[in-house]
Amino acid sequence: MCTRNSLIAIAALALALGSGAALAQSPGLGKPLGEADIKQWDIAILPDGSNLPPGSGTPAQGAKIFAEKCSACHGNAGRGGVAPYYPALVGGKPLTDGIDTVKTIANYYAYPTTIFDYTRRAMPYNMPRSLTDDEVYALTAYILSINNLIGENDTMDATTLAKVKMPNRDNFIMPYPDRL
Repeated sequence: MCTRNSLIAIAALALALGSGAALAQSPGLGKPLGEADIKQWDIAILPDGSNLPPGSGTPAQGAKIFAEKCSACHGNAGRGGVAPYYPALVGGKPLTDGIDTVKTIANYYAYPTTIFDYTRRAMPYNMPRSLTDDEVYALTAYILSINNLIGENDTMDATTLAKVKMPNRDNFIMPYPDRL
């Protein structure tokens, strides 16, 4: 014997399934995506540098861009703005105090490509994805330089960036090490 609640549930299920089928057959909804449509959103940079775009930048170029577009939030030379929203990008003691240690680029990030990827996707905070690839390479070079991870005259590009060894790299356990 069906109760009122079970009848309502059956009716709701039939309505959901029926409307889903109707929407799938509705003309004019959506369009097929082409390679160009997908490429503009396929911007993930892998730890080994796969998918890094053409371009390059130096710490000196990055310092100018940082002063103009980043220092208002991240402070002078990346020393930090209003915590926790605008963290320091430089400094930080080794991660010996466990989870409570302040994490920065030099003491936490495992791969330099993560800096490039995050900066390209999310910065500046008020205008994400507005930086050119050359600007992102320059900012990445600057951040690595102020953390003493590369020299002040080094150039970062798709070849050199992935070769930078981060101090904390060996302290991560990769779930799929064969993919690197």
